[in-house]
Amino acid sequence: MDSLIYSLNATLPVFLVIVVGYVLKQIGILNDGFVKTANKFNFVVTLPVLLFVDLSTTDIIGDFDITYVLYCALVTTVAFFGLWIAAKFLIKDKKIVGEFVQAGYRSSAAILGVAFIQNIYGDSGMAPVMIIGCVPLFNIFAVLVLTFEGEKDGDGKGNIINSLINIVKNPIIIGIVLGVAASLLKIDFPEIIDKTLASLAKMASPLALITIGAGFEGRKAIAKIKPTIAATMIKLVVLPAVFLPIAIKIGFRDQALVALIIMLGSPTTPSSYIMAKNMGHEGVLTSSVVVATTLMSSLCL
Repeated sequence: MDSLIYSLNATLPVFLVIVVGYVLKQIGILNDGFVKTANKFNFVVTLPVLLFVDLSTTDIIGDFDITYVLYCALVTTVAFFGLWIAAKFLIKDKKIVGEFVQAGYRSSAAILGVAFIQNIYGDSGMAPVMIIGCVPLFNIFAVLVLTFEGEKDGDGKGNIINSLINIVKNPIIIGIVLGVAASLLKIDFPEIIDKTLASLAKMASPLALITIGAGFEGRKAIAKIKPTIAATMIKLVVLPAVFLPIAIKIGFRDQALVALIIMLGSPTTPSSYIMAKNMGHEGVLTSSVVVATTLMSSLCL
């Protein structure tokens, strides 16, 4: 019961912020113009800054565990390509393949991972190492699938070039690269810069949740209830069921195992909705999966 209460306290406030966004839109305080502008602001500014702050404040060299990082990276890669291949064959509506894949594998690792482990163990433990192993790939793979499964124009070679360009210029990828570089170079920013970056980073998650709620379209979401349920089950049940036993067999325990639970079984990250919307996708399926996984993860975690 204590574990359930802990999970509810960690996840339900996230869900309730989404509800607040939805209510504010319904009563006219927020409108479509706000949602569009906030999505762009999140994509270009707050989410890249959040990832930069998380990675730049991580002692990558000191915390580095090659076996653990490789396992996180391998699991992320296998889950992504396995889900993409399956979706190509099993999903009839090809317009939602990109959103389905991204929502099905991409976790709230950076947002929830550190907080969960700090509450359990008193420090961030293996969360930064897990973030190094999976978060860059989360974002790179998201750009790939959203590019290739977007509106097709030109040949396959054009799509590959377009995908590479999108990766290079993607603000979130840039934030990750700069964060890793700042960590490796051990750059110590002045306090005024640290506080400014921290303020922007703190805006990322709540603003993303508000825009998800404000942009949520009930009728369209109901029309996509089957892929929503499927992606939710994959995110919260299938991936942990497949990869956690392997992790235990390898010998991961305690903080390392909890970090993997967050990587595999936490809700779909709100930033997936921001990325889908800003890369030309409808976003309905993504927002539905974010809402469903956030609500159900308290039980699954």
